[in-house]
Parts: sequence; C-alpha cells; structure tokens
Amino acid sequence: MTAPSDSDHPGRSSLPEAPAYPVAVPFPSPRSPAETIPPPPPYPGSATPSEAAHPAEESKRQFDSGKRAPHEGLGLRGRVHLAKRQRGIDATAVGQLFFQLPSFLVSLVIVATLSRLLVPGVGWLGLLLWLASGAMAFHRPTERALARHLLNLRHPTPRELSRLGPLWREVTARTGVEGRAYELWIEESEHLNALAAAGHIVGVTRFSLERLSDGQLAAVLAHELGHHVRGHAWSLILGQWYGVPGRFAWAAARRLILLFTVVSRGRMTLWGMVLLLAVGAIVLAVAWEYWFLTLTLLAAPYLLAAVTRRAELRADHHAVAAGFGPLLAEVLHMMQAAEREGGHAAATALSGCGKTAVIDPGTAARGGRRSLLGKLLSSHPDYHTRLHHLAPYL
Repeated sequence: MTAPSDSDHPGRSSLPEAPAYPVAVPFPSPRSPAETIPPPPPYPGSATPSEAAHPAEESKRQFDSGKRAPHEGLGLRGRVHLAKRQRGIDATAVGQLFFQLPSFLVSLVIVATLSRLLVPGVGWLGLLLWLASGAMAFHRPTERALARHLLNLRHPTPRELSRLGPLWREVTARTGVEGRAYELWIEESEHLNALAAAGHIVGVTRFSLERLSDGQLAAVLAHELGHHVRGHAWSLILGQWYGVPGRFAWAAARRLILLFTVVSRGRMTLWGMVLLLAVGAIVLAVAWEYWFLTLTLLAAPYLLAAVTRRAELRADHHAVAAGFGPLLAEVLHMMQAAEREGGHAAATALSGCGKTAVIDPGTAARGGRRSLLGKLLSSHPDYHTRLHHLAPYL
C-alpha cells in the first residue's frame, strides 16, 4: 500500500505554505586575527601611562598637552584616589612655630602670674587650661565662630557654591586631597583676595568670585589648599592663639601710656617725672639683664615675616604641581597691574594664612611703594619675586 501524497491528504491544499526558515548570513571571513576577536578591556590599574587610568590624571594630561584648560571638563567621574598622607608640615611651618615662641613665652608668664594672683594655691590649673585651649583652634564650631566674627566671612549662597564646588573638587582631586574636609567661605569685599585659616577654612572674596575666570579661581584655591596641606595655616593660627595674652598686655600698656599722656597734657609734675624715669630705668635694667630675650623679641617679627613670605612661595609651588602655574601667573599679573594703577579694586590679596594681605593696606594708596620697614614686615613677597619663582614652570 502506497503512502498518500501531500495532495491526497484531506485539507492539505487549503493550508498556507510554511514560511521558509531564514537563511543564516555567513560571517565574513576575517582578514587578520585582530579583526576576529576584539581586544579585552584593560584591567583596572594596568593601564599604561599614556592611558587615562584616573580622571584627575587625564585632566592634568590634557591640560599639559594643551587640549584644554584646567577648568574645562569639571565634574570628574570615576574613582578619586586620595593620598595616604592628607597633611604634612614643611620647614616653613616649623619656622612659623619657632619664631612665634617668644610671644608664647611672654603669654605663658602673664597667664601664670594672673593664675597665681586670682586662684592662689591652684594657679597651675589655670595654666593647664590655657595650654589645653589651643585645641579649640581646630574645633569646628570654634573655627566657624572665628570665620564669622573675626574674619567677617559668610557661607556661600547656593549660586556661589554651584560655581565654587566643581572647582574645589577639581583642585582637590588633582592633589589627592579629601575636599569635604574643608569648608568654603565668602568674604564681602571689593578686593581680589583669598585666605586659608585655622584648620579647615578656605575663603575667597566676592570680588574674586565675580571677576576671575574658572581657571584663575581654581588656581587661587589650589594656592590656599597648599597652605593647609603643608601646615602653614594651622601653625600660624596656633601661634596667634597662644600669643593673645601677650598682645592684650601690650595693648593695655599702650593705652595706659596714652591715658597718662592725655591727662598730664604737658603739665607733668615733678613726682610724675620721677615716676616715669623710675619705670623707664626698671624696664631698661630688665632688658639689659635679659638681653638675649629682648633681642629675640625685637627680631622675632622680622624673622617670622621672612618665613611667612617663604611659605607663600611654597603654596605657589603647590598650585604649580597641580597644573595651575600659568593661571596663577595670570592672577599675579592682574594684581601687579592693579597695584601699579592704585585703583580701588587693587589687589590687597591672594593671602596666605589668616586675614593677611600680599601688600600692606596702605601700599595701594601710596602707589604700591613700600618702605624698607614695610617690606621687612610684609607677610607676602612682592609680585616680581613670586613671578620669578613661577617662571621655570610656565
């Protein structure tokens, strides 16, 4: 018996034809083994130096090659590798502490004397409390109080923070620093200025925020970060903290002398003359007996200023190492031109630690000319010196 054909099957002719199975498209024959299998992605950490293994390194590489400015391409993505050592202390920070030692010793004597007079028997307790109070300089609420009431700083507005935040992240990422450990503040000032204070304060003026480009502002922030990571800011604030009793005593003595002069009004009696001569003789005798301490007290301000000027050059080098050398030079040129013009917006600025200025407050009014004493006591080098040290890196 023969098998029925497809045409003989009932209803077969009414069914549609089955669709043909799609024919596989043949894979083109490779011309080389490299075209057959794509290369595997590089293992993290195994990239060559020419490859961008880290966004901050890629940012710096592109800037060094001239493809973009340091402030372009902000908002780094990927992992940011933090340095193991976030802070250090260089020779200039040690020098700042050393040359503030005389004022510390004077304050120590004053506090010890007052403690014995006010709290007889347990005067040592007051001295210990004063020594321990130095830790308050790094206490966050105390820092904020100093920034707000002593340095006249304020928190940035959301708009100001939206501009400062990415720049600060770029600067800290390049140097491997945890940027969230620091606080950004704004000073209401019409001068080009910035400062690094206490342990975690970085401030810029509103004028700097409005007039500087992103790259220039990032260079200023890198300079101020250099003061923090090298120990300049905390060593200076610590010396100033412990020098407060001595400064108060000196201010009180000056006021008493001024009051005595005003009351006498040139009609000094014989007994007043004798008293003045007696006090002067005692002061001279003590100064001659302890001539080394007297000489140290007289020379310490000049030596401290010299070390602080060196710290400014170290902070400039920190900005250069982060790739902001040319932009920092632009800012210095701007301040130099403003100083020469002596205009209202002349830079008093790019300060180092605390509320100090590149030039003395009265310098701009004198057309940028400083006396020899003003140069020796200035906490910042002149612009020519700073640009000269930046020249090899431009």
